[in-house]
Amino acid sequence: VQLVESGGGSVQAGGSLRLSCAFDAYTPANVRMAWFRQAPGKEREAVAFIGVDGALRYAGSVQGRFTISKDNAKNTLYLQMNSLKLMDTGMYYCWVRVKGVEYWGQGTQVTVS
Repeated sequence: VQLVESGGGSVQAGGSLRLSCAFDAYTPANVRMAWFRQAPGKEREAVAFIGVDGALRYAGSVQGRFTISKDNAKNTLYLQMNSLKLMDTGMYYCWVRVKGVEYWGQGTQVTVS
């Protein structure tokens, strides 16, 4: 499974960005997908999940500001990020687990100043 993120960039605090993650067309529809991020000098952390049943879960630090969504017709996972804060700066990664195997994208950088 290949994952390709896009949409990162530099934005002022309070601004918005939408990240996209294109995945292979043969990726099963009912798989767990997520966005992770890694700030400089810190461990990678989960930001938002879509469960196999479509349930959404968010890290407390982004609850109410970020929205994860998925368009199976376009084979794309999204992360809408609003009211961005300095602490949201980092490399954002797309993740999927298919038949017990985890796959990661190459990441897209988000810088909030």
